[in-house]
This record gives sequence, C-alpha cells and structure tokens, in this order.
Amino acid sequence: MANILIVYATDYGNTGKLARTIADGAASVAGTQVTVKTAEEATVEDVQAADGVILGTPVHMGSMDWRLKKFIDTVCSQLWMQDAAVGKVGAVFATGSGYGNTGGGAELTLLSVLNNLVELGMVIVPLPKSTPGYARSGLQWGAYARSAGENLEQTGVSDEGLEAARHHGVHVARVAAALAGQSVFG
Repeated sequence: MANILIVYATDYGNTGKLARTIADGAASVAGTQVTVKTAEEATVEDVQAADGVILGTPVHMGSMDWRLKKFIDTVCSQLWMQDAAVGKVGAVFATGSGYGNTGGGAELTLLSVLNNLVELGMVIVPLPKSTPGYARSGLQWGAYARSAGENLEQTGVSDEGLEAARHHGVHVARVAAALAGQSVFG
C-alpha cells in the first residue's frame, strides 16, 4: 500500500479544492491511502508515515503561502536534520491569479516549494505535458490552476485545472506505489 499525504494552505478554497481533486486521483490507484491536511494540521509523524508528500499553496506575491512555509520550516526541517524524508516521493501544486494570464509568479512558487522537497532528498514527480488539462492548466513543475479572471475577480478553478490535478494525483500515487514495490500497471 502507498500512503500519500497532501498538505496545503488555502485562502478562498481554491487550493483546497485542488487538494481534494489530487487526493481523488491518487486514491483511484489501487492500494493507495490518502490523507489530506492543512499546513497547520500536518505533523512530523504524518510525513514519516507517508510514501509520498504533495504540497500545495496559493501564490502570494510570487511565492508560497506563509502557512506552507511555516510547515516546511518547522515540520520538514526536523525531517531534514534526520534525513528522514530521503527517497520519499514529492510533488507540488498551486493556484493563483495575477496579471499576464500566467498566475503572477506561479512558476517561481512551484519551484520554491520543489526546492524544499529536493533539499529533503525526495524523488520528484513532475507534471508531463501529455497530462489531460495541461495545455490550459499545467506547468512542468506541477499542477497549477488559475483561480481569478483577467481583472482579478474570483472565478474558482477551471475544469481543465481540476483535470490536470486529478491526473497529477494519479502520477504521484503510481510512482510512490512503484517505489514501495507494488505493481501499478496491469
């Protein structure tokens, strides 16, 4: 069995919606158990029990949400000191708005979160461009869904964003299961 932990922060509920969609995708892989927690709820023990960890954040001024950063600084740093996350599967996702129709720093945000997972020694699962929904709602670093219109009005995440997120969950669960020695293709 592969255990997947999804940790996220959310402001308007969009990142939470993406987290639940990723969880649905991961749970669709046979033998996968998924736990979804906010950054304030997740603990060292949660990460230790997981085969894969997926971190999600809204984009804030081209960076991750402070609650996710606090989780990384307080929970993940303890694991880093003990090399306790080395070899676990890691992935990221984000929501955002901003001008320029790219999410106002989404790529930098995903990279900054990924950097922390790499620092922990995790095996990173990207989002392939062949992923359904990718063309309108993906970046190679992870699932991304725009959550506001061109005038920054809240629109919620698109169906394409949810589709890409669901498949991201499937990809992560398959890799985690394969590394745990399970057959995931059949």
